[in-house]
Amino acid sequence: MIKLPVLAALLALLAVPALAARDANFDPFGVAGIDERPDAEIPLDLPFQNADGETATLAELADGKPIVLVPVLHDCPNICGVTLSGVMQAIRAQEFEPGEDFTMIAFGIDPAEGPKDARADLAVLQKSFPDIDMTGIHATTGTKENIRAVTDALGYRYAYDERISQYAHVAATAFLTRDGHLSRWIYGLTPQPTDMKLALTEAGEGRIGDWGDQILLLCYHYDPVTGRYGSLVQSMLRIGGGLTALAGGGLIAVALMRERRKRKEAAE
Repeated sequence: MIKLPVLAALLALLAVPALAARDANFDPFGVAGIDERPDAEIPLDLPFQNADGETATLAELADGKPIVLVPVLHDCPNICGVTLSGVMQAIRAQEFEPGEDFTMIAFGIDPAEGPKDARADLAVLQKSFPDIDMTGIHATTGTKENIRAVTDALGYRYAYDERISQYAHVAATAFLTRDGHLSRWIYGLTPQPTDMKLALTEAGEGRIGDWGDQILLLCYHYDPVTGRYGSLVQSMLRIGGGLTALAGGGLIAVALMRERRKRKEAAE
């Protein structure tokens, strides 16, 4: 008769190939992505920790302003630092000010990270962008449940790859209205300053920016596929140019048909 410790060891050995096969089939980069959920309501009342280790909700950090929320790993060996740097460059290149017009939050998605990691992230940004007022720029960490509540509401999907001990996630920036509704996502490492300004204008719901910004917003349309704003005027000009070309081609065809008809009648 096989003793219980020996049986347990055999079962564990049999489970190893199954676990390996499961891990081999796991594609975290296939899981990572964004499900577009326009106007989704994001919970702003959940507690997180800021870079100083103090408990604060997203609503408290926002202080009644639109939120630029960037999901990141604070201690990231890959793209997160580049993403935050790109967002800061876009902020610098347009006139809306963090702390005055909006709040930016580097939102940590790894529950294993703490205030020390968030503080180090902000220190890097402050050193790299000394000309930007950091009053309205925050970094948070939190529990797995609270982080997931926010990312699930945003439609932001990410996954942990145990083989390399890293999270697979996409680089993108969410813009939230002051009452916590998702306005837009801007995809990529470095948002264009114009896209940043337009997204803030839209998330501000008329409360930030002047009438010129509102008119500029009317001249652009948001493309959810690219996560960018494109000029509506340029699109209309392209469409108009295509229609003009078709009309010109039609007129030429009609003229040729008339000329052939005249030649045929003359020959008869």
